[in-house]
Amino acid sequence: MAVLTIRDALNEALREEILRDENVFVMGEEVAEYDGAYKVTRGLWKEFGDKRVVDTPITELGFAAVGVGAAMAGLRPVIEFMTWNFSILAADQIINHAAKMLYMSGGQFNVPIVFRGPNGSAYQVSSQHSQALEAFYANFPGLKVVMPSTAADAKGLLKASIRDNNPVVFLEQERMYGMKGEVPEGDDFIIPLGVADVKREGTDCTIVARSMTVPLALQAAEKIQAEYDVSVEVIDPRTIKPLDLDTIISSVKKTNRLVIAEESHYFASVGAEISHSVMEHAFDYLDAPVKRLSCAETPMPYAKNLETLALPDVDKIVAAVKEVCYL
Repeated sequence: MAVLTIRDALNEALREEILRDENVFVMGEEVAEYDGAYKVTRGLWKEFGDKRVVDTPITELGFAAVGVGAAMAGLRPVIEFMTWNFSILAADQIINHAAKMLYMSGGQFNVPIVFRGPNGSAYQVSSQHSQALEAFYANFPGLKVVMPSTAADAKGLLKASIRDNNPVVFLEQERMYGMKGEVPEGDDFIIPLGVADVKREGTDCTIVARSMTVPLALQAAEKIQAEYDVSVEVIDPRTIKPLDLDTIISSVKKTNRLVIAEESHYFASVGAEISHSVMEHAFDYLDAPVKRLSCAETPMPYAKNLETLALPDVDKIVAAVKEVCYL
């Protein structure tokens, strides 16, 4: 296996899919000559040219609309937002057009489009550039929502998303682009959407984490194991919608305890959905109330010390596991 950063794994997925299918193209701000704001599209413009890697003005609503129309006409656009915070300007096209076109056309128009870019907090980019928007987009029927946490998942899930005939919201974490991991080689490597991954097996408590909180949960699990001899299972849904609830329920039935760690806000979150679903399907197996960890219920502070306080971390996850295990 090759060892790649998440950034390079995404780049490899884009390159392989552009080579595989002449209908695939990338479009967004600075994706071409500048190689992408976060260098995910590095080298693609030089290799494939203006028709396959298209720079746009700073007009999210406009180029999202071009992408939706192109997808309806049979192409497979990959639309990059410089940050998902800017996608709010294009929400009309994502929610009212991409998500609804198949239904409203009576099945006549598929919209095979991927909207991708960095989601969640970065490093001191303040309130308007630090939002985790997965719960917002997951609320709307017609959209698939994907959140990778490793280099292998990033590549396999992006390739599956590009090949999917439905609109996919693909949320990368800005802090994680430089993280490295083993990635299977070969352009046939695909991870199906809607399949969770057990990142660490355990018997005493389940942590459901996604994106940035996955490595934090794994560190917390190791710490708890060493200090308290508590065996923690870590599950990464990878796809928020459709959600692989069966894997989560099976784990909770085994461990009897659940901690949910997420970067988004507490109210009306994906964690709230998972918590309710576990209550609905595995209530009798729970030996403690479900514990949820989220970002502080405030716009993200700019000050580094306050930003640190607002976000989930290893110690907060450890404390949550101790609470549900009555340690």
